Amino acid sequence: MASTYRGRGRGMRGGRGGRGHGDSDGGVSSAGFQHRPHMPGVVYDGRRVRKGAMSRPTIDYYVNIARYLEDSMLIRDYRDVPWLQPHETYFHNLMLPRVKPDEPSQCITTKFFSKSMNKIRCPVFCLKWTPEGRRLITGESSGEFTLWNGQMFNFTTVVQAHQSAVRDMIWSHNEEWMVTVDDSGYVKYWQGTMNNVTMFQAHQDKIRKICFSPTDLKLATASDDGTVRLFDFKERREENVLRGHGSDVRALDWHPSKGLLASGGRDIQKSPLLWDPRSGNKPISALNLHKNTVSDIKWNANGNWLLTASWDHLVKVYDIRAMKEMQSFRGHHKEVQNLAWHPYHESMFASGGNDGSIFFWLVGTENDIGSIGNAHDDTVWKLDWHPQGICNCVSVHRKSTIVSQYM
Repeated sequence: MASTYRGRGRGMRGGRGGRGHGDSDGGVSSAGFQHRPHMPGVVYDGRRVRKGAMSRPTIDYYVNIARYLEDSMLIRDYRDVPWLQPHETYFHNLMLPRVKPDEPSQCITTKFFSKSMNKIRCPVFCLKWTPEGRRLITGESSGEFTLWNGQMFNFTTVVQAHQSAVRDMIWSHNEEWMVTVDDSGYVKYWQGTMNNVTMFQAHQDKIRKICFSPTDLKLATASDDGTVRLFDFKERREENVLRGHGSDVRALDWHPSKGLLASGGRDIQKSPLLWDPRSGNKPISALNLHKNTVSDIKWNANGNWLLTASWDHLVKVYDIRAMKEMQSFRGHHKEVQNLAWHPYHESMFASGGNDGSIFFWLVGTENDIGSIGNAHDDTVWKLDWHPQGICNCVSVHRKSTIVSQYM
């Protein structure tokens, strides 16, 4: 049985001056098409050959790192850093944020880079960069981890981590352990290879936040049961229960160098609260900064500023040295959901709202220094800076898994 070759051109079907399907060898017709020889059992259906792999945008910051390492021996201070000219040919001279700590304007990541979606579409509640910045880890409501490439942002691995939604994840200060929590009240320990080492149940209700002590020896968890619980990291033993909130505890963070905890929740008459981890149920102080739920709390690396976000559309900075409010930031039109300090610029931070907006702020500046009003159509659930401070990743609470990158 002769094979059939369906294509265009007269020479293929034995038109004028050409050979038809009855020819025995592969000749060339007058139209310039080469006839294929008879191949039994082979049928060509005329479809186009599949194109190559889809090209993806890539964030290549290794060039800047190599340039920084090359020039680090010659650069004494900021005076030796070359000035950038307004032309694309000088892009390779762009330095990392750590080189110019007095220029936070280079880290206002308002340019949209890419959007990544997982195969299993579900809300993303948390995300975290790996300490070296090569991969991005997201936690979904299905209980899975998705590992994304840190440059092209294509997903590489999917791990079934929990049986319920993953609510928060954090790396230890020594960068050896990652701890995650879920809606069932379980805490899990992970190595850098995504190997689950152990797990235990810390609460009967869903856990909202988790944080490490400065020495990585203790863990603190905040739950919807209205308590903050402290655990020994190695022995997984509960050491103290802080009962001072009258409702859900939504925010929690440990001081970067002291034994001091800050927590916030839905009890608007008290939140946020300051705790001594070694004390009993009485908090040290009730700051009462907001008129609605405190959704997020972050200590600054200097240990003096406490940043709070609330559903009253405000972001506030509190100075614990003077024990008074330092500054209020107004710009969000709806509830503020989360916060993220920049890893190198001490006074710069980003905030995300329930209306999908992202704002960039500078402590001491009244107005925002950058904003993305329509970053997403739904709640910006989590923000996380790249360890080098070059881009910002966002997870969205909606019916599909979306991770957006801004640079």
